Amino acid sequence: MTIGDVRAREAAHSRDLADQGHLERLWALPGQGRALGLYRARDSAQMEAIVHALPLGPWLTTELTPLTPHPSDPATQTS
Repeated sequence: MTIGDVRAREAAHSRDLADQGHLERLWALPGQGRALGLYRARDSAQMEAIVHALPLGPWLTTELTPLTPHPSDPATQTS
């Protein structure tokens, strides 16, 4: 298996995660091979499982940061 094969599997897996509602956004960061993803999971165990199942997982350095709603989030404000 080549790195191209693994990257193709990663792209397909990312599309599956998006279809399942787990991967909401994905950004490329400055610097080669760096990315920032916004994921949705029911709890930290599910999030860990999602990340560890990524085809590129064995080669990734990951940092998971749980997010909670901010009381001043404009998306949750009512008029």
